[in-house]
Amino acid sequence: MRFVIVTGLSGAGKTQAIRNLEDLGYFCVDNLPPTLIPRFAESCMQVDGKIDRIAIVIDIRGGEFFDDLFSSLEALKKSGYNYEILFLDANDEVLVKRYKESRRKHPLSPQGRVLKGIKMERAKLKEVKERADNIIDTSNMATRELREKISEIYQKEGQLETKLMITVLSFGFKYGIPVDSDLVFDVRFLPNPFYIQELKHLSGEDEAVKSYVFSYEETKVFIEKLLDMLRFLIPNYLSEGKRQLIIAIGCTGGRHRSVAIARSLQSKLLESGYEVNLEHRDIDEDVNNKGGKKL
Repeated sequence: MRFVIVTGLSGAGKTQAIRNLEDLGYFCVDNLPPTLIPRFAESCMQVDGKIDRIAIVIDIRGGEFFDDLFSSLEALKKSGYNYEILFLDANDEVLVKRYKESRRKHPLSPQGRVLKGIKMERAKLKEVKERADNIIDTSNMATRELREKISEIYQKEGQLETKLMITVLSFGFKYGIPVDSDLVFDVRFLPNPFYIQELKHLSGEDEAVKSYVFSYEETKVFIEKLLDMLRFLIPNYLSEGKRQLIIAIGCTGGRHRSVAIARSLQSKLLESGYEVNLEHRDIDEDVNNKGGKKL
């Protein structure tokens, strides 16, 4: 079991680090009182190997409990649990700037100057830093660079970084654009099967509607151009840390054109090796619903 203690200066990036470790499959706990570390490790060992990587954040937010850190780590070692300490650091100027931007108070100087709190914290964490296995100075690091550094140190050999989970979502504009959409595409420029009597009561999941929608050259060109753009965007989204992408395809009622195109897009993205979910938000709304906004 790999056991990582994440600590360091307030504002140095511990929250981002724990999120990155979670993306790598670590079971993460933020601000665990140090006295509970041995008991927590024992509990994790009792789940038959289901938890083999743990990361916990321990810092001065624990107040007086923080003083128990070294005795707890000693007890952990005596119980046969190996651990490693990741220490996040940054220079005073950067930390002060981050505090001013966030308008937060320093936990050790809630009524005074932020710089005073930083200096007190630095002194309090001196021994922890000296015992750290890995120290990352985030002073000049972008979020992406910190994630890459965390992956370099803590990613399992041969483990692929968490993939981007893609959802292709069909919808009807008359019911509102999905509020969680990342990319929205309007396919109302295509001929509408709703006005074909034999297709009106079918949906884009039916072969007759799909054949009608894809009988137009504009549909085929649209799909290819959209795929070309997504093949460019997806790797760049991943490199910037995005882990979920919702692609919304809309037509008037969300029953015919958008459904057929969303299904085709999912199929082609799956062929390209991506993980893709498919949802049809409004496929049944156009039959009975008279309209209204939805999420």
